[in-house]
Amino acid sequence: MTDLDLGGMSLEEAEREIYAHIVSRNPEHDFEPTLDRVREACDLLGSPQDAYKVIHLTGTNGKTSTARMTESLVREHGLRTGLFTSPHLTTVRERIQIDGEPIALEDFVRLWLEVAPIIHLVDARATAAGGPRMSFFEVLVVLAFAAFADAPVDVAVIEVGMGGVWDATNVATGEVAVVTPVGLDHQEWLGDSLADIAAEKSGIIKDGAAVVMAAQSESVEPVLDAAIEERGARAYREGEALEVMERQPGVGGQLATLRTAAATYTDIFIPLYGPYQAHNALLALAATELLLAAGGEPASLAGETVEAAFAQVSSPGRLEAVRTAPLILVDAAHNPHGIEALVSALDESFAFETLVGVVGILKDKDADGILAALEPALAHVVLTASSSPRAVPVEELEPLANEIFGEDRITVAESLPDAIDAAVQRSERDSDLGAGVLVVGSITLVAEARVLTGADRRKGQGKAR
Repeated sequence: MTDLDLGGMSLEEAEREIYAHIVSRNPEHDFEPTLDRVREACDLLGSPQDAYKVIHLTGTNGKTSTARMTESLVREHGLRTGLFTSPHLTTVRERIQIDGEPIALEDFVRLWLEVAPIIHLVDARATAAGGPRMSFFEVLVVLAFAAFADAPVDVAVIEVGMGGVWDATNVATGEVAVVTPVGLDHQEWLGDSLADIAAEKSGIIKDGAAVVMAAQSESVEPVLDAAIEERGARAYREGEALEVMERQPGVGGQLATLRTAAATYTDIFIPLYGPYQAHNALLALAATELLLAAGGEPASLAGETVEAAFAQVSSPGRLEAVRTAPLILVDAAHNPHGIEALVSALDESFAFETLVGVVGILKDKDADGILAALEPALAHVVLTASSSPRAVPVEELEPLANEIFGEDRITVAESLPDAIDAAVQRSERDSDLGAGVLVVGSITLVAEARVLTGADRRKGQGKAR
């Protein structure tokens, strides 16, 4: 039973109403370059973002998986954790996790009732000054910060929504900043060049922070290095202090030997596929060492603690098997850089004779680049669209795909259920053994595929362990 006054609504109804209100605001991909509204809301709430230590993550791909691994490592050391990631797949509560679990339904509703008056006050002040209300993402960031302070947590692992300098999460001060590989994405908001995008993402690096940096391109590394030097930060770079020394694909994931500034961790099992997940694990290890060092030199972590933490990591929607016979995989890669990493993982970990893609892409993405990167891996592609208003209509996607795949390798389906059915039939027709289906191209498409296949209802869904 709940003691909340919900006016006769159930908790489930209240959650739906709250989400409808939040999602009616400017979407997370449409933001203004200011932190004023978020900072004002946090000030009115007593600066909850300052109540715990913060590991802050940015980059183009790998942020969510790295954040999940980092959270698991920190929690395995006996610390209470908060985890903020985006986007969500099934429920918005996935974005705000306490000790590896999405915030409880009742706690989410209670949190909204407590924070909403502050949100509305900031809205009123902003609109009176001629500005917009707080955006969808800004509201969720404030809710997350408040939830973590209320829990309370010892450490919050926080993934940016987009960029860094003007990202709503950047009102927090990260003792450790993690920069995963930077590629082209969100150019409309972050800039057209890798250097411009890197400059935006470098904004999470705070004065005196420790910075864990993935291997970067020649255009990106000097920009990050300049920010690190300017802010007196300490850098731990992949290729120098950090290295994936060995890696062996295996059943259900891979074994890796990872070297950090403090130690070498041998034969660590990572229950995720793809070379990039070993590199994500390396960043997570280094970030955890630095957080626990509390500003000093990083010290090695106990091997059994590391093994236990990685063993319980999951990453829903990232090369996830949602059905067998034929095997249906879903992957949320939605830019060429992510697709290239996905194709590498498919080649390494799966032996498909025939792989059929179900592909849907959102309007602000590089459709040509995504389709071109997928082409070598797919025998056939079924074009479709998610229910998102940002989805590219199939009639617009088809001519692009024709140029890359050719008409004989394309099927068009207006709905996702029809697309998956057509892909299954095609894969089984073309191969008795080794047939598979890959749903890819947008996070909304993957989220809907997980619901259709029941993956969202599996025991442990949404959990980090």
